[in-house]
Amino acid sequence: MNIPKTHRRVVLVRRPPGEPAETDFRVEEAPVPEPRHGEVLVKVHYLSLDPYQRGRMRDAASYAAPVGLNEVMTGGTVGEVVKSEHAGFKVGDIVEDRLGWQEYAIGGGPTLRKVDPTIAPISTANGVLGMPGMTAYFGLLHVGQPKPGETVVVSAASGAVGQVVGQIAKLMGCRTVGIAGGAKKCAFVKDELGFDACIDYKAEKDLDAALRAACPNGIDVYFDNVGGAISDAVLRNLNFFARVALCGSISQYNATAAELGPRLMGTFVGKRVTARGFIVTDFAQQYGPAMRQMGEWVRAGKVKYREDVVSGIDKAPRAFIGMLRGENFGKMLIKLV
Repeated sequence: MNIPKTHRRVVLVRRPPGEPAETDFRVEEAPVPEPRHGEVLVKVHYLSLDPYQRGRMRDAASYAAPVGLNEVMTGGTVGEVVKSEHAGFKVGDIVEDRLGWQEYAIGGGPTLRKVDPTIAPISTANGVLGMPGMTAYFGLLHVGQPKPGETVVVSAASGAVGQVVGQIAKLMGCRTVGIAGGAKKCAFVKDELGFDACIDYKAEKDLDAALRAACPNGIDVYFDNVGGAISDAVLRNLNFFARVALCGSISQYNATAAELGPRLMGTFVGKRVTARGFIVTDFAQQYGPAMRQMGEWVRAGKVKYREDVVSGIDKAPRAFIGMLRGENFGKMLIKLV
């Protein structure tokens, strides 16, 4: 393969106080790096855009270090090994790792994994068969612990995580209700993914009433991707001994000041609700069996997925901003090849 001398990458140049702007990033040319002993050079095919990346733009204490100014923006990638100094990987291998927003990258750490391109398109290594799929799997099954016949509600139901959560809930024998923004997303969630109902939060004037209608037996499990007013409405309709899996709060990520809250903890006492925040890497030791199960479900058509793909690394900042606004439809990816 003809490897160029330079490549493009996206670096962070400013920490936005609120919603990011395209000027917070810079697309620049840089030399293609050379792999050293124990490393590989990866030609990136897909970049993954995910809500957690907004948190990495802040210089604040969190479960992971922030992106440094003038450093490559963090993000999941899937690509092809084009040069190898690593005994475990050969040229031509398809690999997944968090190598950042760049066209070529050096990998070789413990998180670099091979991807089997015969199971599904390799883009899924950043989606249903990658971090978002594992987030859905463990967040629902291990944190939410759904039982057959229970009602599961998932917010951001058409997104990379939410669409998988709902389908797994159906496989577990649950009534599954999604919350999404817009008629097209709700139609996809209900008609293509097989949810029992989907509430369009943009169209509903009374979210509590819509939830009561869609969940006549109350809500046993809530998979929370959004926080804010939507989650308030769901929490008001929880059953006794309900479980809440706290995955994300995308409605708050661009806020310049924290909204008033938490507001509903009192109801958790009387109803004996369990709420648990989690990060997907909490379950890293169990990825193997989970990934095999997800692969089987995808191959059998039991878990479907939708991807929103934009071509060109220079489009990454704009697509990222749009994703935080909810403009994407499915798993957001940037295609480089």
